[in-house]
Amino acid sequence: MKRKLIAAIGIAGMMVSIAACGGNDDKSSSNSGADAKELTVWLTVDAQNNWPNLVKAADAAVQKAHPGVKIKHEYYGWPDKNTKLDAVLATDKAPDVVEMGNTEMLSYMVKGAFAPVDASKFTNSSAWLDGLKASVTYDGKTYGVPYYAGGRVANWRSDIAASAGIKKPPTTYTELTADLDKIQKKEGSKFSAWYQPTRDWYAAMSFVYDAGGSIAAESGGQWKGNLSSPESIKGLNEFKTVIDKYMHGDKTKDESDRYIVYGQGKAAMIFGAAWEGASAADPKADKTGGKLKTSLVNFVMPGPSGKNMPVFLGGSDLAIPVKSKAQALAAEWINAFTGPSGQKGLMAKGNLPNNKTDLATLKSDPATAVPATAAESNWFVPMAPGWGQVEKAQVLQTMLQNIGTGKQSVEDAAKAADTAIDKVINVK
Repeated sequence: MKRKLIAAIGIAGMMVSIAACGGNDDKSSSNSGADAKELTVWLTVDAQNNWPNLVKAADAAVQKAHPGVKIKHEYYGWPDKNTKLDAVLATDKAPDVVEMGNTEMLSYMVKGAFAPVDASKFTNSSAWLDGLKASVTYDGKTYGVPYYAGGRVANWRSDIAASAGIKKPPTTYTELTADLDKIQKKEGSKFSAWYQPTRDWYAAMSFVYDAGGSIAAESGGQWKGNLSSPESIKGLNEFKTVIDKYMHGDKTKDESDRYIVYGQGKAAMIFGAAWEGASAADPKADKTGGKLKTSLVNFVMPGPSGKNMPVFLGGSDLAIPVKSKAQALAAEWINAFTGPSGQKGLMAKGNLPNNKTDLATLKSDPATAVPATAAESNWFVPMAPGWGQVEKAQVLQTMLQNIGTGKQSVEDAAKAADTAIDKVINVK
């Protein structure tokens, strides 16, 4: 959330300078900077701390093709990255490659901060995961390259399931709810068979997309909120059923401390980021006497539709600022970094790859089959010009809290959210 707020605050002033320079003139990054002698790459500390060898390998590949090229790296934490980026984009010293959270891309693409790229020149671009491809695409053009992703899975305590007579994780939604009913009956009304924070809009929207709905829909070049459509209402009603039947915690909370609550032994199941189960089982968070270490099991979340639940894919993209003087060289570096060897290295560190080809290799490995399979069905936020101006977390979280606490009906809450979205979703 902090990333989004920073971007919203700084981008407006930064764009004045970009517009004065002509903005994005539709030139592909491959058309300029081929003979550049220096390259500046901005990445977050994730790369610096977790896979520095992949950065060095990309450097080596570019320097082999362009002897004498100097490559400079700067690393930033997520909280301060966009503030620094906005400031430097208002000057003539823009970096040549910058890492962006995939939900941060839209505002910058709309305002012309990034140069378009020829997607066909990046390895496996034709197989990019749908949600990741959406994050770098605006108005029919590609403005970045997906770097890596993180998905969402269901996780439950096999010990509690076993005590209710359940021997294995469910594979259908009907099985899931039947199992949860057994667990809820055995554990009692103060226990959450499924700890699902009401304000967790990532989970709620998975129900919406599973039912064929969406946050917003485009028609004739205009976007409108779509949460009050029959399909979206169907998904929201099912989400409310989950909250009513299985969630017996604070119904005004979001998902930020879900793994902590899970670690306290107050729930049998969660549906969240793939890392949350492991974090709950960490000795620092596990308050169950060490039971979580041996009992937690990930499984693919089944959807009410009969298919796997579509999940939101978080992750990072790499973009080339339109003010870069080394755009062609920057594209080469990105391709070297995100190509087959880079993806292999990222997967070895527990990340999901940016493409379906590499994802298939994870599906064939029992150790990674669950998150890989779950990631195949995915959704992303509306890539509408004004979506970055929607107070999305507040609008969606308010809607969900009002639904979960009974303050509003599903229909009234969804209509109110659509009204808020419609006010700005088409504003550039």
